[in-house]
Amino acid sequence: MVKSAGFWIAMSSLAALSTLSRAEIVAKREGNQVIVRKDDRVVLVYQADPGPLPRKDLPELYRRGGYIATLRTLAGVQVTDDFPADHPHHHGVWSPWTKTRFQGRTPDFWNMGEGTGRVEFVELKALHNRGTSAGFEARHRFVDLSAEKPVTALWETWTIEVSAPDHRVVVDFTSTQTCATESPLILPEHRYGGFGFRGNRAWNGEDGCDFLAATGETDRLKIENTRQDWCWIGGAVGDRTAGVYILCHPENFRAPQPIRAHPEQPFFCYSPPKAGEMSIRPDEPYVARYRLIIADGVPDAEAAETWWREYRGDE
Repeated sequence: MVKSAGFWIAMSSLAALSTLSRAEIVAKREGNQVIVRKDDRVVLVYQADPGPLPRKDLPELYRRGGYIATLRTLAGVQVTDDFPADHPHHHGVWSPWTKTRFQGRTPDFWNMGEGTGRVEFVELKALHNRGTSAGFEARHRFVDLSAEKPVTALWETWTIEVSAPDHRVVVDFTSTQTCATESPLILPEHRYGGFGFRGNRAWNGEDGCDFLAATGETDRLKIENTRQDWCWIGGAVGDRTAGVYILCHPENFRAPQPIRAHPEQPFFCYSPPKAGEMSIRPDEPYVARYRLIIADGVPDAEAAETWWREYRGDE
């Protein structure tokens, strides 16, 4: 039996739809996590409600949610760590403040083991799937534990959008923080606090990971405290090389923000308090935007500049 031209066109269309379906990026709430997949491969895991502590020796104070636990390349290489042994309060991507003043007290929302401050997951406000991208919106609160009774100092909303053009995973990250009371949160000058990234534990040590900044600098000691539009951090994981480009949006406060590049750990932070005291006040939300580009292979400065211009809005 000879098939008609219409039959083959229909079959071709069905095949194309099937391929499109397999290529979709899908975000789904699974238990206490949001998992984003492309072609059924996990590329991002957001820890909503706190999960179990990974080790029995960790005090309950370290249990937390409201952060990105996992980022992976399209080839499956993980570029993040979670609860590393040397700093169990570090997570893949998280955004607490460290040195603060609030209502006469000094809660630390970063160093959870001190027990003076904590960032808590509140709710998943939205989750969407658009075919070529997927994302979610989550709400957090910054709780001052140093008061007689816990006081919420800040509300925070994360808006996350994930896409995968070409060979990359692209994560657009927006944090919007607002005061929960009539009191401001004062952020004195400090070497870190804000947008933090902790890399794969295979990159631990002075020579464990590599850096490349927008200026072309590769020495992490020289990148420390500079202000760069973007910076790549990465290295070998087994027999593969991978990393993440972190882009600081030009409209961010004090952009490009000062960098904290740890000399021995795969830790990176865009930290606006490095440039001096700042504050989050009741009449003005604090909005911070970053783009993370997760990719296999060694860094490509020319491509990174193109991606930066796109993010800036030039192209």
